[in-house]
Amino acid sequence: MGSGKKYAVLLCAEDSDYVKKKYGGYFGVFVGMLAEEGETWDLYRVVAGEFPGDGEIAGYDGFVITGSCSDAHGNDVWICKLLNFLKKLDSMKKKVLGICFGHQVLCRALGGKTGRANSGWDIGVRTVQLSPSTNLFASLKMPKFLSVIECHQDEVWELPPKAEVMAWSNKTGIEMFKCGDHMMGIQGHPEYTPDILLHLIDRLLQRNYIAESYANEMKAKLDACEPDREALKNLCVSFLKSRL
Repeated sequence: MGSGKKYAVLLCAEDSDYVKKKYGGYFGVFVGMLAEEGETWDLYRVVAGEFPGDGEIAGYDGFVITGSCSDAHGNDVWICKLLNFLKKLDSMKKKVLGICFGHQVLCRALGGKTGRANSGWDIGVRTVQLSPSTNLFASLKMPKFLSVIECHQDEVWELPPKAEVMAWSNKTGIEMFKCGDHMMGIQGHPEYTPDILLHLIDRLLQRNYIAESYANEMKAKLDACEPDREALKNLCVSFLKSRL
C-alpha cells in the first residue's frame, strides 16, 4: 500500500529454536500477520533491555507488545522499564497492541491489576464472546463469537480506569480490553499457528510447567476447533492502523 508508516515490535520473550528456524523468530510471526507493503517494522528486545530512545518514539505509528514466559505482575528490571515506557506511549496517545503478556502488562501500566488465574492454565483454542456494545466490532462486522489460540496462566484481574471490556470467555473474564482509541489488549494469540502452540506445549511439558496428561489432552483437542485467524488479524490490523 506504500503507506510509509513505521511500527515496532517490543519482544518480551526469548525466541525458541523452532520459531527462529521456521518463522524468523516471534518478530517474523508478528510481521507476517500485521505488516503491509511500504511499511517499516523494527524489533526491540525489551526482555534484554533494548528500548527505543526518547527521540525515536515520535517516529513510530504504533507498537506491538508480545507474549512472554515472565509474569506481567513481576518486578524484573526490564518489566519495570517497560511499564514506564508504556505510560509514556499512553501520554503520547501512541497506538499500542498488547498480546497475552503484552495484554496484561499494558493493563498494569495503565493502572489495572494482573495475576495468576484462579482457574489455572488455559491452553488450546478458546471461544470468546465479543461485547455487542463495542463499536470496533460493529464497524468490522465481527461475529458474536471468535475462536482464538490461548496459552497463559496469568490474567487481567482488574481493568484500568476508563478501560472497556471488549470480550470474555467461560475461562477468563477479560479476554480483550481497550483504553481510549489507542490502547488495546488481547489475552489470546491471534499471531499463533497451531504448530507454534504444539511446539509450545512440548516446551512447557519439558520444563515441568504442565502435566503430561494435560499436555496430551490439549493436543488431542486442537484438531477439534480451528482458530478464527483471519478475523483476528483484521481486528489487529484495523486497530493498529486506525482504519475504523
